[in-house]
Amino acid sequence: MKFRTVDQLEVQGRRVLVRLDLNVPLEKGRIGDDLRIRASLPTVRSIVERGGTAICMSHLGRPKGVDEGLRLAPVAQRLGELLGRPVTMLPGAADPGVAEAVAALQPGSVALLENLRFDPREQKGDPAFIGQLAALGELY
Repeated sequence: MKFRTVDQLEVQGRRVLVRLDLNVPLEKGRIGDDLRIRASLPTVRSIVERGGTAICMSHLGRPKGVDEGLRLAPVAQRLGELLGRPVTMLPGAADPGVAEAVAALQPGSVALLENLRFDPREQKGDPAFIGQLAALGELY
């Protein structure tokens, strides 16, 4: 099976769910090395510069439930700085109002879901959790 790259997808006016490796070292809420964030830039730019909406998701660390020290807000801030555009920080996919917040995003927007590992269903591959994530995008 041959997979298409993000550059080959018609993204204009569509929500693209993107799994990124944003598992960067954090110390006291500060990013120690942003190499993985920088590596994600071509993918995110490809989506938003062609009129798509990038709904980004990642994990950070290996938390057992919600860990305040492993929130993705610092990553969202750095991603926004590097992109030169704001990144909307969203709660987890299962949280109330997330689907509505995603639907309200304008083409060219970037959003980042909270640390996927905060939901114990993520590592289990729970079909309901996967469905909640998939419902946020039109393309993956």
